[in-house]
Amino acid sequence: MIRDILNEIDAVEQALARDDGPQRAYLTRRRADLLAGCKALTPEDRVFLARHTHRPKIDAYINALFTDFFEQKGDRQCREDPSILGGVALYKGQPVTVIGHRKGSDLQGNLKYNFGMPGPEGYRKALRLMKQAEKFGRPIITFIDTPGAYPGLEAEARGQGEAIARNLAEMSRLEVPVIAVVTGEGSSGGALALGVADRILMLENAVYSVLSPEGFASILWKDASRHGEACALMKLTAQDLYEGEIIDEIIPEPLGGAQRAPEALFAKLDERLQAQLAPLRRMSGSALVAQRYKKYRRIGQE
Repeated sequence: MIRDILNEIDAVEQALARDDGPQRAYLTRRRADLLAGCKALTPEDRVFLARHTHRPKIDAYINALFTDFFEQKGDRQCREDPSILGGVALYKGQPVTVIGHRKGSDLQGNLKYNFGMPGPEGYRKALRLMKQAEKFGRPIITFIDTPGAYPGLEAEARGQGEAIARNLAEMSRLEVPVIAVVTGEGSSGGALALGVADRILMLENAVYSVLSPEGFASILWKDASRHGEACALMKLTAQDLYEGEIIDEIIPEPLGGAQRAPEALFAKLDERLQAQLAPLRRMSGSALVAQRYKKYRRIGQE
């Protein structure tokens, strides 16, 4: 399993850092052999990588791809939800609106950001920023990485379902370009609420599905421990979704996952964002809406 390979790679690299002697050549070959084992990944392996603790988070993407980021907070109704990060930035000197799910890299960060599970306030904040972007003609770039919307009683009481549904409806009608990038795990309506886009890009080891593999296994077999089987059945990998014409492009990752060489990943994503955004900028608002409608009507058709 990929977890064991990565653990062994880490051990070899720690040994390399300490050893300048005759073992160095052997350790270097061993690392190359282990990395080669990361080429043939199962869907379960990709789920593991999509959830990897050290996988780049939205803050890293913003710092690498954008300049002059100005965060905007609050839904103007209830409260600030830190599990959605959004604001205005410059991309290649042009103003854009950036919105995405926010996770932590440790327990403290995950508690602060509710493990990347937004409440209704987060989705209302996202929609507020999207409508503001439309008003000022700014393209929207979203980053999706969530196990799902927060399912707590208080979130439902404050209108979780309605907030997600409104985002879906309003995003489908936005008259500015929208590009969504699935960077980690994109599960359920909590992911789709930022995913109704003109172009959907997915990192090579990201996953995008109607629910988590554990939830799928619990519903289908009443046994969450069979999540490995569920990963294979759900067609949740970038490769499956590209073949099904649900996403538009796969962004390659370094061997062993995005966390091993994030700078290389950022460079490739930057290149593809430019390529995808350029033709969308030249389209009128009505043409964007019509194209988006056709895109989603085609999904699932033979």
